[in-house]
Amino acid sequence: MLIGVPKEVKTHEYRVGLTPVSVRELVGHGHRVIVQRDAGFAIGMDDEHYQQAGAEIAETAEEVFARAEMIVKVKEPQPAEIAMLREGQILFTYLHLAPDPQQARGLMDAGVIAIAYETVTDERGGLPLLAPMSEVAGRMSIQAGAHCLEMEQGGRGMLLGGVPGVPPAKVVVIGGGVVGTNAARMAMGLEARVFVLDKSVRRLEELDFQFGSKLTTVFSTAAAIEEHALSADLVIGAVLVPGAAAPKLVTREMVRQMKRGSVLVDVAIDQGGCFETSRPTTHAEPTYIEEGVVHYCVANMPGAVARTSTLALNNVTLPFVLALADKGYRQALRDDPHLRAGLNVFEGHLTHPAVAEALGESYLAPEEALAAG
Repeated sequence: MLIGVPKEVKTHEYRVGLTPVSVRELVGHGHRVIVQRDAGFAIGMDDEHYQQAGAEIAETAEEVFARAEMIVKVKEPQPAEIAMLREGQILFTYLHLAPDPQQARGLMDAGVIAIAYETVTDERGGLPLLAPMSEVAGRMSIQAGAHCLEMEQGGRGMLLGGVPGVPPAKVVVIGGGVVGTNAARMAMGLEARVFVLDKSVRRLEELDFQFGSKLTTVFSTAAAIEEHALSADLVIGAVLVPGAAAPKLVTREMVRQMKRGSVLVDVAIDQGGCFETSRPTTHAEPTYIEEGVVHYCVANMPGAVARTSTLALNNVTLPFVLALADKGYRQALRDDPHLRAGLNVFEGHLTHPAVAEALGESYLAPEEALAAG
């Protein structure tokens, strides 16, 4: 199979779909890889490294899209990229379609086979291709939040850990999954007072056992979210419903009542955000102030640490890329129900139930789509 790796075009996105190490593995399996010039240059993965691994270097994205049977990316295709996709082409990347009807329609009209990293599952019910980026984003959320609390960023002028004689900041993490756990871990490391809210008692028990008295766990209800958000200095939105739009758990009225200069970091912004006042931002302009509260809503947070993120992502995506290339997408999807859960768009149809429901579109089960094919 001929696999194409275009250079990412989203604002300040420096990650790359395949590393030279991954390319070498694919070439070793008898496949060909075409990489756009300078696709990994910003993170120290030069064209020479790709060529040494056996890749061909293409001058333009147009050449990559025109020739490749499968496109491997990081971020969702932008409108100019969607225009280059063709019928029957495989697209393997993060998609986050639920809050993005325009992208979904573009992929449906293109007739591609679009497999989303974020809905691929594993035998434990986890999301293995989302987990490493969630780890990065969770850890970064505290760095970003701490920075936003500084006066120059519009914040309250607080140091997360305080100093002797001055109490630390209160950090509230809504959601105790991968993002929330990593955010809490970083916040505790900086000696903040940390509260994690989750509606799973079992998950709260696990967090309590893991972190002990350093962490306060709270069963998540509307009343609990309101109580803790209003008294927080920093709130991390770490809620995920796989494939679906994130629920709006913090209302505008709650934000209006929060302390002036407090900070909201919405890690769920890829799925539409879990704060009613959230809107996507970029690393070029990461924050805005609304209702007196600083909002950090960067939709590709791990892109700021692109080398770490690219290496972590390739560790988990490579086995699936190899399966798709070795077997062909039909057999690979039929053989592996966890990869099949990643199928979001198939030749004009939406094939993930949560995505179809969020967009108000008809749903075709992946098994039926593959059988019909």
